[in-house]
Amino acid sequence: MTPEPNRPAAPDPDGAGVPELITMGRVVVDLYPHQSGVPLEDVETFGKYLGGSPTNVAVAAARLGRRAAVITRTGDDPFGRFVHKALRRYGVDDRYVTSVPGLPTPLSFCEIFPPDDFPLYFYRYPKAPDLVIHPHELDLEAITKTKLLWATVTGLSAEPSRTATIAALEAHPQTTVLDLDWRPTLWADRSEARPRVHEALKHASVAVGNQEECELATGERDPHRAAQALLDHGLALVVVKRGPDGVLAMTQDRTAEVAPVPIEVVNGLGAGDAFGGALCHGLLAGWGLERVLAFANAAGAIVASRLSCAEAMPTADEVDDLLSEQSLLPVPPAEKQP
Repeated sequence: MTPEPNRPAAPDPDGAGVPELITMGRVVVDLYPHQSGVPLEDVETFGKYLGGSPTNVAVAAARLGRRAAVITRTGDDPFGRFVHKALRRYGVDDRYVTSVPGLPTPLSFCEIFPPDDFPLYFYRYPKAPDLVIHPHELDLEAITKTKLLWATVTGLSAEPSRTATIAALEAHPQTTVLDLDWRPTLWADRSEARPRVHEALKHASVAVGNQEECELATGERDPHRAAQALLDHGLALVVVKRGPDGVLAMTQDRTAEVAPVPIEVVNGLGAGDAFGGALCHGLLAGWGLERVLAFANAAGAIVASRLSCAEAMPTADEVDDLLSEQSLLPVPPAEKQP
């Protein structure tokens, strides 16, 4: 979207004026319980955090030293003002975050039942502002010039966001990531999702998702067959997140798999977003595939060991330290920052 006036940009040491990566889509204010193993009706206190998958991906990349921005919309309300403050605090450029009069900033609540049960409840009524991104509001010059664009399947679930998302994907000539980001409660009709995904894949170079999301996109439950089906759309890289089974990645001529990182899970909801931000970091750095996967996997594991999402995103040193402790493809110190 065209920038709002008087909004300071994130640091731009190269003076290029355009962020290295731009994410596009959901934003939410997470209200996460301080009590673990307690149903939501019995929770007494909550913490307030920035959330929404593509927003968290931008935060994760910024924490790793990248110049990141997010295209999204909030309500014109206190929670919307919180989003701007939080983005700036995390070093994410908020110039493309605008408000929608009459719509509230979305909220989400979760329940925490480690190690693998984290029910999530979205409050995006009557319509989420991030689904009211109009194509004519996009800063297509910035989208064209950024090195990496990250868009989501949720952005395809309603108009005008659907048309805007496709327009952004079409405009971006470099690394274009489609996060398969399947949230069934955010779609009016599940049967509509697959053709929308296929339309977006025509304009992407990378697809990333968990096994359920890859199955939704392809009809294939087996991760290898699903990855191949996605590659058949002309993608350069497919990444399948397999939870306790690690990560699978496929290109047109090779396959790579990385084992999971052993860690005590506190809240698994932000792990995929940390993975995404670290994936962007590695792709922008031009790392080899195994190194990218190991780094992203470790970043996700760190966030799974913490309560919040955006607030929990690790630094590059934290990720490198975990890789070294686990003897999982340690990163040479000279290569920590591209």
